Amino acid sequence: MSKILLKWLNYLKPNFKVLSAKERGLSTLGALLGLMLSSLICWYFLRGINPWYIAPMGASSVLLFAVSSSPLAQPWNMLVGNLIAAIIGVSCALWIQNLSLALSIAVSIAIFLMMTTDSLHPPSGAVAMTAVLGGDTVHHLGYYFVLYPVLLNSVLLLGLAIIFNRLVGRHYPQPAQINQRSADPTPTQKVTIQPADIEYALE
Repeated sequence: MSKILLKWLNYLKPNFKVLSAKERGLSTLGALLGLMLSSLICWYFLRGINPWYIAPMGASSVLLFAVSSSPLAQPWNMLVGNLIAAIIGVSCALWIQNLSLALSIAVSIAIFLMMTTDSLHPPSGAVAMTAVLGGDTVHHLGYYFVLYPVLLNSVLLLGLAIIFNRLVGRHYPQPAQINQRSADPTPTQKVTIQPADIEYALE
């Protein structure tokens, strides 16, 4: 029974090599410094505002410092994705009374717009939910929530990620392919199902 369980668990493991101890250490250090410094700066400038730092930044830090080569971790994706999600989230929070409906619509529309603008960034889904579920403090901010804390948090964490990754020898950000009109797939297209994939599967 134990062998069967272990075999089944092995199927769930990702199919990639474990990073070296050095890379794991750098990713950990980067997230520590990035979150600590950006949150302290935000607290200093926004200490009269609550929230001054939002939880989705923790998810963004995983991408920015641990898998910075991912198309989903690039500056365009983080900034545009978070801004789109914040705007949609606030709009749904203000206009839709039912919380379950509001958060569902907010995240769904945010996904659609991020894919449309080639700015898919998974933590942005949490940004949209934060705007809806943030309570009165977030709702009182209204669309200012888009600027602070969302934009300020994002810019600071992103800036620190660029500096840290460059200092440790990582190529970040990766060359952007925004608005490139060629036969090559864009970063988001590489990680999403395309119509051609569906047609091929149905043949």
